Amino acid sequence: MGMASPLDPNSPAAINNSAIATLKSLATLTQNFVNQVYVTDTQYIASKYLDWANIGVGVGNYLSYGDFPNATGVQYFPKGIVMGKDLTKVVAVDQTKITEDVTRAWYLNTTAPLHPSQGVTQPKYTGPTPPYSFLNTGSTDKYSWGKAPRYNATVMEVGPLSRMLVAYASGQSKVKQVIDASLAKLGLQKTALFSTLGRVLARTLETQVIAEQLPLWIEELNTNLNTGKLDVFNKTKWQPTSWPASAQGLGMTEAPRGALGHWISIANGKIANYQIVIPSTWNGSPRDSKGQRGAWEQALLNTAVLDPNRPIEILRTVHSYDPCMACAVHVLDSQGSEVTKVRVV
Repeated sequence: MGMASPLDPNSPAAINNSAIATLKSLATLTQNFVNQVYVTDTQYIASKYLDWANIGVGVGNYLSYGDFPNATGVQYFPKGIVMGKDLTKVVAVDQTKITEDVTRAWYLNTTAPLHPSQGVTQPKYTGPTPPYSFLNTGSTDKYSWGKAPRYNATVMEVGPLSRMLVAYASGQSKVKQVIDASLAKLGLQKTALFSTLGRVLARTLETQVIAEQLPLWIEELNTNLNTGKLDVFNKTKWQPTSWPASAQGLGMTEAPRGALGHWISIANGKIANYQIVIPSTWNGSPRDSKGQRGAWEQALLNTAVLDPNRPIEILRTVHSYDPCMACAVHVLDSQGSEVTKVRVV
């Protein structure tokens, strides 16, 4: 996530000419490492695990809020949605179609899925009394502290793969270049992108794209510094006295793990409601009122586990989403008895 850092050629505590020189040097080092080590290693390892291009296939719907806008507001990674793995078109994002469902989550039930601006986050635990050895996840049981975000009642995947696919479908030339070249080198088709291997590869290639863009962004910063354009944020609403007594607002951006949204309601000069929908809530959601599984759950369907005592296959797919939490895998037999437990922090 970015932050507002002061620009001042005459201040040692701000970004000055010396800092620009350091940033340029770091950008070169970053490019060298990414191109010579990260990309090379990922492609080599992928070549030894090509079967994973058909494992961990997810929901097929990809959401990105877009990021890295230029001075005119055009995003380097564009905003949009790819539906049904169709890379020939991009659907525009309408934030009013975002809802959260708590049917299978330990929160106070609502009559219907709610838009985040109207969201209610009131815990209501109905699970077994800890410590327990088995958690029932039947057709109606609640089993998660995560809500179920949906876009137009549809499950979405977010993250590096989503950003890259939306950019690819939008015709972003650099993204198309690195994806096509990498797939050709590995002898894979575009369908491989929708897999566990595809998520890992997308994260690597996104890093490569950003690393190659860094020097250009640093030079823009340098130009601003040398021409006296020192503003780093919009100051029009800086003074609290300029704020309305009642208002609603939202902020949407891309965190490294994916689409991140904040919704706020202000009443009588105070925060009345604040809801956040984070990337791991999108990807790690439980089932919703329609029984639709979240992205992680769907990606794990039909995954063969060679050794139940070492369920590395489960970990590979879940970790391809870069979950924002410590995770544990419990392998149970058909009678519900635990075979093994693997915890990764």
